[in-house]
Amino acid sequence: MSGAKPPLIARIIWKIPLLAGPRLATATAEQLTKQQQKTRAKSGRMTAMTHQRVIDGPGGPITLRIHTPTSGNGAMVVHFHGGGWVSGSPREADFICSTIAEGTGAIVVSVDYRLAPAHPYPAGLEDCYAALVWVSENAAALGGDAARIAVAGESAGGNLAAGVTLLARDRRGPAIRHQALLYPATDATMSAPSHRVNANAPWLTAAGVRNAYHHYLPPGINRTDPGVSPLHATDHRGLPLAAIVVAGHDPLHDDGVWYAERLRQAGVPVDLFDYPRMVHGFANVPGLFSDTALALAELTKAQRRHLPSEQAPSSPHRPPAST
Repeated sequence: MSGAKPPLIARIIWKIPLLAGPRLATATAEQLTKQQQKTRAKSGRMTAMTHQRVIDGPGGPITLRIHTPTSGNGAMVVHFHGGGWVSGSPREADFICSTIAEGTGAIVVSVDYRLAPAHPYPAGLEDCYAALVWVSENAAALGGDAARIAVAGESAGGNLAAGVTLLARDRRGPAIRHQALLYPATDATMSAPSHRVNANAPWLTAAGVRNAYHHYLPPGINRTDPGVSPLHATDHRGLPLAAIVVAGHDPLHDDGVWYAERLRQAGVPVDLFDYPRMVHGFANVPGLFSDTALALAELTKAQRRHLPSEQAPSSPHRPPAST
């Protein structure tokens, strides 16, 4: 968090009514469903070759949007888009997926997981895990290396990426070498100070986060369930190396910072990139914010460092030590 003001352009755009659909803070289930239908027709900016593949999932077909870099090295990144678990699509994540593909040389597979409110937790998380398993089992056919798989996601997608690493560790695979989390939601209790300090931040408010959880979580769910709140997992040992990006003017700022600290306490190395003047979602928007290019350059540099061309001698996943 920072005392510096967010960029003027962020404050101006935030005041334009319905610029990108219904405001998350007040969106109803019906509005979200209509917005989901609209996003299906949108196309994004692409710099890597892209194609789609449909696989079987736990609740029906899952569409994968696959970005192949112009110069690949065999690494693979399974990506989960943002949108508060209630909106968004792999098409809308074309910019960031293509940027990661070209910046790392990795094949990026973006997952069109099921969305709430029609499909509340854990539907989306299980879709994401199923997609990870499929990518691991079919890596060679995609031109990739199953020994060098990473995950990435922004906002709700960061939450899903962190959740998938916990599932993969506890279910004994697939192995994940790295996790890239951009302004992730890691604590559904919303108890961190940034939810109060940045309650009315532009682009995402605390009310918006609260409403997203309202639509995503089934009645009676324990908000400290690690699948919902990775921060509250009882053990973070054996999780993949991490790169975490946070924005100063974001209710989720402390979710990312606290998760970085929790991973470090468990012996997991973390690269934390904090942009004090930025707002939630800034790295997803090309050409609008001065820090977007810098953040993605730092992120892809960290990913390249932990997804080397040669196969590592051992799995990144280690079972927690006996106590």
